[in-house]
Amino acid sequence: MEEIIDPTEIPKDEKTNAMVCHLLAYLSFSGIPLGGVLGPLIMWIIKKNDSPFIDECGKEAINFQISMIIYTLICIPFCFILVGYPMLFLLLVIDIICIFKAANAANRGILYQYPWTIRFIK
Repeated sequence: MEEIIDPTEIPKDEKTNAMVCHLLAYLSFSGIPLGGVLGPLIMWIIKKNDSPFIDECGKEAINFQISMIIYTLICIPFCFILVGYPMLFLLLVIDIICIFKAANAANRGILYQYPWTIRFIK
């Protein structure tokens, strides 16, 4: 059973670091290979021992970005029959919206669980 963290008990700097951990996933759109995974991964490795909240947010961000890479790789072969392009566009929109929602929740001290995430890091 997971421990429930009261948002009012989380210091502002921990909320900010958790939010940044989610926002670093936007590096995937900057042209940095695997930037969407590497950004949150580096932040998580540095800050995971500082707070259980940052630890949970980091794991969630990393797991979601790895899942998105897998889903993208699954869609690529479908591009040969043209149905893959709308699927890739939908994944892009989902990624952008979910990262934003997760960062917003982290800034408020709420643990956000991304949809369709494969839990590699527990």
